[in-house]
Amino acid sequence: MPIVSLQDTITIAMSVKDRHASVAWYQEKLGFTLLYHLDDAGWSEMQTLTKGVTLGFGEQAEPAPGNTVPVFGIADIATARRDLEAANVRFDGPTETIEGMVSTATFFDPDGNALMLAQDLSGEG
Repeated sequence: MPIVSLQDTITIAMSVKDRHASVAWYQEKLGFTLLYHLDDAGWSEMQTLTKGVTLGFGEQAEPAPGNTVPVFGIADIATARRDLEAANVRFDGPTETIEGMVSTATFFDPDGNALMLAQDLSGEG
């Protein structure tokens, strides 16, 4: 039996310089939806396209980029990467593939936070 009973939700917290600019970036580039800004606490939260998964942005003058790497499942990594690169999103090297398993591509938000796309290849024949 687990020590705690977890719910079926997760919030991935990242530090950013400007929460409002980050929200705009995630809306435009990834289609996420703003849930709320809590200005007194320096916190904003967004709903991702995955049920039960939200992104939280803590505003800091000197954010610590790269302390989390959320991985988002994608049906077509090549198309997603092409579209993001066309929108001036920076990637960290080429897409990596483990045949019959997964293809992954790491990219960065404006504050240098690493994010990853992953296409499940286990169902391909």
